[in-house]
Amino acid sequence: MKITFNLTLISLLIGTGVFAQTKIPTSIEYFKSGNAKYELGDHRGAIQDYNKAIELNPIDEKAYHNRGVSKGKLGDYRGAIQDYNKVIELNPKNEVSYINKGLAKFILDDYGGAIQDYNKVIELNPKDEIAYYIRGLAKSKLGDTNGACLDLSKAGELGLEKAYEAIKVLCN
Repeated sequence: MKITFNLTLISLLIGTGVFAQTKIPTSIEYFKSGNAKYELGDHRGAIQDYNKAIELNPIDEKAYHNRGVSKGKLGDYRGAIQDYNKVIELNPKNEVSYINKGLAKFILDDYGGAIQDYNKVIELNPKDEIAYYIRGLAKSKLGDTNGACLDLSKAGELGLEKAYEAIKVLCN
């Protein structure tokens, strides 16, 4: 009788959807929620959601990348670099993570590190005008005026108009 009652109770609970209402969010749902929070400017909330997405799917390179972007928005450039490194470990051809990592290093005055990252971007995509532009600025900060001007000129040739403004200031 007790077994019959328990089975009947379980059948009623399943049939009424009591168990179906306790849905566990997936990594994709946390990722999307993080994106929504990012778009609203809630970078801390976005990071929390990306953390949950990563916890559920530790090889989600997009979650690491977006968490890095959110960390950068909050001024946590070292944390952002760690996330970009993880993305690159998962996908060594992720050009955008190299670009963002190089920019974070530039902001932290690690110009040599930024140049290394932009060298990799240019290896992956020789027509990336942003890579030439920021690499040129980094070379300028290190006193390599000739190298800086060549990179800025290449960025301009590839269509980045503001490179010519930098050339006027740094190369003449």
